[in-house]
Amino acid sequence: MRGVVFERISREATRFGPAPAAMADEDLLERKCRDAAQNPRGREIHRFHTEDEDSLQRMINALTPGSYVRPHRHLDPPKAETFVILRGALAVVVFDDEGRCRDEDLILLKRGRGAYLADIRPGTWHTVFALTPEAAAFEVKSGPYLPGAAKGFAPFSPPEGTPEAEIYLMDLEDRFRSAWGLPPRVWGSKA
Repeated sequence: MRGVVFERISREATRFGPAPAAMADEDLLERKCRDAAQNPRGREIHRFHTEDEDSLQRMINALTPGSYVRPHRHLDPPKAETFVILRGALAVVVFDDEGRCRDEDLILLKRGRGAYLADIRPGTWHTVFALTPEAAAFEVKSGPYLPGAAKGFAPFSPPEGTPEAEIYLMDLEDRFRSAWGLPPRVWGSKA
């Protein structure tokens, strides 16, 4: 994007410098997918809203296979969260309070197969994970972003960065791929 200034605002997020409008194009998606691949957590955000206090949070969320987004919900205050697929394929999984999910709770976000958009109701346990090396979605939720109260993690899920989290994600992705008739993933690879 010509003339647009990128600012790194955290180890996992960028935003544009001051401008009256912003846009997402192939260059931005490529950049965020590349950044996600280089990030130790396997994901990156590009923020369109100006401040954490903004009432509408808008961002591109790029993820790589194996990036574990711990199941969570937005309950305090209750917030819906919407994902629109822009590139690749993402899995969205919705859980009940005990951590169970039915096949109909496994949402494939992929152009040409599955859905383009998943809207998660306020207070609903959910997670997302990448099914392709370059997966990116437009994400929207209500603000403000309050770091201490942004999300409540599911007690039925292991914390990020633990060996249990890796096993949990592998089991969940294997189940997802089986339910959707997708080829199995070779674990240990980025595809």
